[in-house]
Amino acid sequence: MAKLQAKYSQEKEYLQAVQEVLESIEDVYNQHPEFEKAKIVERLVEPDRIFTFRVTWIDDKGEVQTNLGYRVQFNSAIGPYKGGLRFHKAVTPSMLKFLGFEQTFKNALTTLPMGGAKGGSDFDPVGKSDAEIMRFCQAFMLELWKCIGPDQDIPAGDVGVGGREIGFLYGMYKKLAREYNTGVLTGKGATWGGSILRPEATGFGALYFTQHLLHKAGKDIQGKTVALSGFGNVAWGAATKAKQLGAKVIAISGPDGVCQIPDGITDEMIDYMLVMRASNRNKVEDMAVKFPELAKFTPGKKSWSVKCDIALPCAFQNELNGDDAKELIANGTWCCCEVSNMGCTPEAIHTFQSNGILFAPGKAVNAGGVATSGLEMTQNASHISWSAQEVDDKLHFIMQSIHEACVKYGTQPDGHIDYVKGANIAGFMKVATAMLEQGII
Repeated sequence: MAKLQAKYSQEKEYLQAVQEVLESIEDVYNQHPEFEKAKIVERLVEPDRIFTFRVTWIDDKGEVQTNLGYRVQFNSAIGPYKGGLRFHKAVTPSMLKFLGFEQTFKNALTTLPMGGAKGGSDFDPVGKSDAEIMRFCQAFMLELWKCIGPDQDIPAGDVGVGGREIGFLYGMYKKLAREYNTGVLTGKGATWGGSILRPEATGFGALYFTQHLLHKAGKDIQGKTVALSGFGNVAWGAATKAKQLGAKVIAISGPDGVCQIPDGITDEMIDYMLVMRASNRNKVEDMAVKFPELAKFTPGKKSWSVKCDIALPCAFQNELNGDDAKELIANGTWCCCEVSNMGCTPEAIHTFQSNGILFAPGKAVNAGGVATSGLEMTQNASHISWSAQEVDDKLHFIMQSIHEACVKYGTQPDGHIDYVKGANIAGFMKVATAMLEQGII
């Protein structure tokens, strides 16, 4: 860590992600001298390669705009590179390195043969028209297309990149490659190679994992109150499945504040979350405007200010800090599962764990999205399409397997389960063993 901190002193998110993993695996790593001899950690923390490129496009006013695009191919020890594309004004190489590093272990946890990657751009979709987003996606793919392929690197969606953006990206890829390779991107439309349930998968999988965690602790999600952050694709899936499982979603949030929903979110409100996401306004206040009798908007506040049983960060990294964790605990929250990648700061995680709060990390909780992307790849390779029930059954099985791996590696001598340690060790052992067996490359 000292070497990395000296080398990448400005890359805070990346250093945070690496430190969490190294702290978790220290004991098991030292029990394997063959790992040290092959310098597995030193190799594992550096990405295989990073592509950086200029993206030039024309806005609706006819003015030329320039953004930066990136693809971080982090590790391919257990399969081709796999990870989403993020379009957000805050995107930096540090953010994408952290996400690619996390993705490597998350993908290993799914049991599917996928390596880790991440990419994106500092392009800000907020306020952009469909035509502008299309032109940007086409310009982005013009630079990316030779770096990806169904057995090489398979991007997907992430923050700011949903089905619309994947469609624009794939259309340009197909034109440039002159072949109909649906397996090169996941999160596609249902009529042209996409998997049923892929849009819902991250949120659905997170709730399946949460359900297993609660059952292991002798609890049930039925009737419990849930506060979640965000209102995009992930939060929408989480709200949908939480309601189906009998929980009561009482808060959603955005950059502008929080919407409190005392009687619980309705099906109509969940549907409206998709409209809000597609509008590019990025305002959760729209929910309260649309449903004034059911939702109350408070500007400048987070979902963590709302009294709840279960907190589900679904938006962005480090969105839940130490003060938020203390406020949740003071309000009686007893469970927090990260649905976003590294959604909690180290201080928040320590606060939860030291107070006996049930806590699980994003690389385990939100792995359902990439797992279903892997299932989409399988369907594409076989030229078949599974039913919703088949996909859901496979997703549920994968999330159960991830939970079991976390329990196996995270159970402490006193019987307590450290889900952070369990997830990190389980993912690390699979990747490290593959790297060792493939030689020094």
